[in-house]
Amino acid sequence: MHETSREDMVALLERQREDYLREGVVSAATRHDRLERAASLLVDHQEKLVEAMRNDFGHRSDTQSLFTDIAGSIGPIRHAQKHLQKWMRPEKRKVGPFPLNLLGAKARIDYQPLGVVGVISPWNFPVNLTFSPLAGILSSGNRCMIKPSEFTPATSEVMAEIFPTCFDVTEIAVVTGGPQTGGDFSGLPFDHLLFTGATSIARHVMRAASENLVPVTLELGGKSPVVVGRSADMQKTTDALMAGKMMNAGQICLAPDYVFVPADDVDAFVDSTQKSVAKMFPTLIDNSDYTSVINRRHFDRINGYVEDARAKGAKVVEVNPADEDFRQQANNKIPPTLILDPTDDMQVMQDEIFGPVLPVKRYDSVDQAIDYINGRPRPLGLYYFGTDSGEEERVLHHTTSGGVTVNDVVMHVAQEDLPFGGVGPSGMGAYHGVDGFRTFSHAKSVFTQSKVNVAEMAGLRPPYGEKILKTIKQQIS
Repeated sequence: MHETSREDMVALLERQREDYLREGVVSAATRHDRLERAASLLVDHQEKLVEAMRNDFGHRSDTQSLFTDIAGSIGPIRHAQKHLQKWMRPEKRKVGPFPLNLLGAKARIDYQPLGVVGVISPWNFPVNLTFSPLAGILSSGNRCMIKPSEFTPATSEVMAEIFPTCFDVTEIAVVTGGPQTGGDFSGLPFDHLLFTGATSIARHVMRAASENLVPVTLELGGKSPVVVGRSADMQKTTDALMAGKMMNAGQICLAPDYVFVPADDVDAFVDSTQKSVAKMFPTLIDNSDYTSVINRRHFDRINGYVEDARAKGAKVVEVNPADEDFRQQANNKIPPTLILDPTDDMQVMQDEIFGPVLPVKRYDSVDQAIDYINGRPRPLGLYYFGTDSGEEERVLHHTTSGGVTVNDVVMHVAQEDLPFGGVGPSGMGAYHGVDGFRTFSHAKSVFTQSKVNVAEMAGLRPPYGEKILKTIKQQIS
């Protein structure tokens, strides 16, 4: 993979900023056109992108790639095109205090482009998490520099190849390279920086950005919990839960990371999980729908969690419908695995799993689950299954997470009209839809004074007298 030097990145940033300033007002037509060109890249190069992702993962479901990375990126772009002109309109605000709100004074907010936005995208959804942020970045009139992941080199190279076919480098530029390039990229004086990835790396990114006081949006992850209520339909629950857990082999920032199940229902949960997996994936090793773990390092890491849990006394249930031998495979596939009754000293309960392993904890009272969740870093997602509206309300109102899906998992991220983001260690800031437009815009306050000299009429300028004292008395009464 080509390593882009810091000097070259600085030069690209300067060119983009100069061209942005030269352009002046970015019209709705220009923004719409840039969004259209981004969508056309996905449509025209979908096969090449899917093939690259397949190669990077060893095996990745082509259908999943089309769904999550191609169609899943076009949707946000089309949404932005549809609502662009509405988002761009100045927002009227009230004028005050008295007497400034008299005689025709006006106040508004203009949403102005920030300038040049940097995007550091991850390996797990390398196309989606590069293109979907462009919906907000381009609709708000910005230029963009992209640093894709070095862990998906084939996909990164394809993106570096295709963007110049539709965009001048002063509009969108892709830079490639490893950790050094990523570190240099994080330290560039962007007008905003979006990072999606691990919390541990985010600390370095934020530290580097702070040197230039660059505002950041951090989309991270964490251990997203599931609470299965006693009122939940178990089969429907495990169907939805395992579909989300097994998508991309669990390599999703929002993947359910551990699940609370009523103590008396654990056996039923295990049985139902086995049925759900068998229904969706009757085989795993040669199943084109089931994705591999990205590389050997992560494969060994995830299997290490399982062995650590087994050694410390947890019951390990490998869900393997065809009883296949995973020692005999060309790729890094791992069967979905339940860890029953894990303890907090196990690695699987300490680190974000990012794989098809699911710890299952028993509870007697839902308050036990709530207390456990609240005793840990705030997660990116939280999931509740059940029909008890009072219990649902208790779980949602007494926990804090980036977002919530009820009676399913992950799906809140697919709602373009909802902001997507974390809280605390799971991230800061949000994007998607109008919230993405506003994240990548400067909300500029504009006050237009009345043609009448209100300040003089009200005695607001020296020499002060009775008029201003009357005004002050009205305001502090």
